[in-house]
Amino acid sequence: MDDQDGFFGERVAAAYDESSADMFEPGVVDATVDFLAGLADGGRALELGIGTGRIALPLARRGVPVHGIDLSRAMVSRLRAKPGGDSIGVTIGDFATTRVDGTFSVVYLLFNTIMNLTTQAEQVACFRNAAAHLEPGGCFVVEVVIPELRRLPAGQNVVPFHVSPTRWAFDIYDVATQATSSNYVEVVDGRGEYRSIPFRYVWPSELDLMAQLAGLHLRERWDGWTREAFTSESRQHVSVWQKPAD
Repeated sequence: MDDQDGFFGERVAAAYDESSADMFEPGVVDATVDFLAGLADGGRALELGIGTGRIALPLARRGVPVHGIDLSRAMVSRLRAKPGGDSIGVTIGDFATTRVDGTFSVVYLLFNTIMNLTTQAEQVACFRNAAAHLEPGGCFVVEVVIPELRRLPAGQNVVPFHVSPTRWAFDIYDVATQATSSNYVEVVDGRGEYRSIPFRYVWPSELDLMAQLAGLHLRERWDGWTREAFTSESRQHVSVWQKPAD
């Protein structure tokens, strides 16, 4: 990928909010903002992968000062075009390594974005970067899916998640390397188009070890933003790691 915006260039950014409409539902957004505002507790928040401002904008409206880091100028331009977008500071860069001034009460990385870092080393670096931005006692929050390997019969490495007469979407898994990709095939006016975005899936226990390497400890883990219990049947988790207070 040679686009300076990575896999989230102008074409993806232009349709991002509509293609992720379920994540923009008020119930989803409000629960997320309530959770993060409680952790911020009057302090500042840093969003890694701020994108078009799905959470940053309503969190800022709640009175939480928000700064963001994002590689995609195209995504950030959508944030800027929204009401209140100009008041949120954004640093363009790789959120695994880019530093900004000051410290924060909460750093958060949502909607599976940790998996956009496609190596374990990059994911470890992200945890260390988050920890470096946290004030003592501050928290790092990650929302991410559980890998759907239970849906793979022996010998199969593909999980479809959308099938229609003109559009097919499927994930491909490599269980040896934890590499995965989301793949999209669409036919419009008789012409086909194929797009693939790489990810690296990661397990909760692996994330806990990354946090430990960054000097953080697990504070809580939930199935979702309204604090449902995390169980062996959970398909996603919201995890909070905390920096020591002293």
